[in-house]
Amino acid sequence: MMRVLALIPGGIGDQILCFPTLDDLKQQYPDAQIDVVVEPKAKGAYRVCRAVQEVIPFDFQNRNGLADWVNLIGILREREYDVAIAFERSWEMGLLMWLTGIPNRISYAGGAGEFLLTQPVPLKPEQYAAQKYHDLLQGLGINTPCPELQINLPQKDLVWAETEQNRLDLADAKEGSYVLIDGSSSQTKDPSGDYPAKNWQKIIQDFQQRQPDLPVVVVEADQAGVAALKKACPQLKVTAPEDTGKLAAMIAGASLVVSSNPAAVQLAVAVQTYTIALFGPLEPQKYLPQSDRFISIKAPSGKVADIPPEKVLEKVWSA
Repeated sequence: MMRVLALIPGGIGDQILCFPTLDDLKQQYPDAQIDVVVEPKAKGAYRVCRAVQEVIPFDFQNRNGLADWVNLIGILREREYDVAIAFERSWEMGLLMWLTGIPNRISYAGGAGEFLLTQPVPLKPEQYAAQKYHDLLQGLGINTPCPELQINLPQKDLVWAETEQNRLDLADAKEGSYVLIDGSSSQTKDPSGDYPAKNWQKIIQDFQQRQPDLPVVVVEADQAGVAALKKACPQLKVTAPEDTGKLAAMIAGASLVVSSNPAAVQLAVAVQTYTIALFGPLEPQKYLPQSDRFISIKAPSGKVADIPPEKVLEKVWSA
């Protein structure tokens, strides 16, 4: 049995973009054990990934001490992996793979740590991220087309979502008759933070004025902010999924997702829910596939908070 280790920094959205690579690897090597090392805050992404067996948390972005690195290296050496794949090009990643003694070390060519790799792969940074990550499989001689982004929704999360939809009195929810808004923090790669509550308020009020029978559901991240929205928009419905699977199930039941949260956006892509995604400094073409179902709005200033709500509504009603 081949044992594969994937090193994947970043948030939940970044992990989900790696799923096509991990799924295709499992398809090519059905008996392989695939483990991942991810940041603790991203561990929940693997609730909806079938390909991965074990998730090992490690805070790549934190200033870890020597003892933390030694402990991680010890854990990885004990497991005697055959292959290591680093999804980020860096000298530290190359050194980590080398120190673990893993014989086959794959990552992108061109960095300072390339000499530590056994199979460097050309980096094409302008590609859609899922395709860029999938290129890493070339290091194993796999040259298949990149699969579409998909997730595996646990049955218990689908049941939870149905119960939640009933609690919120979402008429005909099974037919996707509600709008889901997730304006929670955009995590690691977008420092511009949340989309302002006052802007969400204008968007929600416009929905309620134009289509009063269409429920609008907000994902609760900031209790104070959501409470203010609820006060301004009494018909607003609020949900608080406690994990990635439940959020994905609520997204799957919606007819439209409007979000500045990369995790919610990638989950919407995976379940093929029509989505309007708000971007700050990130380039939309790198994080969304080419499809009429996924519409991006890029802030010219690089700050998602500077996107006018009128611009969002223009995209909503012109779709």
